[in-house]
Amino acid sequence: MFGQEGYRLRLEWGPEGVAALGEQCAVLVVVDVLSFSTAVDVVVARGGAVRPVHWKDRASAAPPADPSWTLRPSSLVSVPAGTVLELPSANGATLCALAASTGAIVLAGCLRNARAVAAAARELAAGGPIGVVPGGERWGVNLAESEDAGPLRPAVEDLLGAGAVMSSLLGYGSASVEAALAAETYAWASVDDVLAGCVSGRELIAAGHAGDVTLASEVNVSTAVPRLTNGLLHA
Repeated sequence: MFGQEGYRLRLEWGPEGVAALGEQCAVLVVVDVLSFSTAVDVVVARGGAVRPVHWKDRASAAPPADPSWTLRPSSLVSVPAGTVLELPSANGATLCALAASTGAIVLAGCLRNARAVAAAARELAAGGPIGVVPGGERWGVNLAESEDAGPLRPAVEDLLGAGAVMSSLLGYGSASVEAALAAETYAWASVDDVLAGCVSGRELIAAGHAGDVTLASEVNVSTAVPRLTNGLLHA
């Protein structure tokens, strides 16, 4: 398995990306724009914390203190400081849970906090390689019924989020082709149009969750840097 050796900035997708980059990179940034890492940013920016729950362990996740709090970022905008939420997801939460065992420092990034996360990653990596892992989506996942996540579907919104982080990391050192192309994609993209027009965004909007897409489309409005420590993503 190739880990993009020789580059200080690297990018690879999904669980396999965590496996390929995790033991080689000083810092891993997990990106799941719609919606896990955006939800994490909202909670952490308000002084809370999130325990990422691997998808296979979702049945054991503790219910939230307020039943209205869900993986949807718009449901979390009034979460009180000090709140700890256990959030399962087939993508971002699962990747964070997997990354915890690699030895890398794990951060959660999205469009909202891309610049802040990139700055923290530079400092924490201390010259070592930085890997960004866009989560993508899973084919065939029914959040209510599916027992297993399906195969990876690379997701445009996560490519854009990863590119936003990478664009703030350029200059740190050599970038792999994968990392450089993500940054270039972000540079020319219209964020609002991409998130509203991509499959994941259209699905959310059709389900009445346009507010989640709007929150996820905001770029560099947050200085929160969620870092995974002892199983919790917190500031």
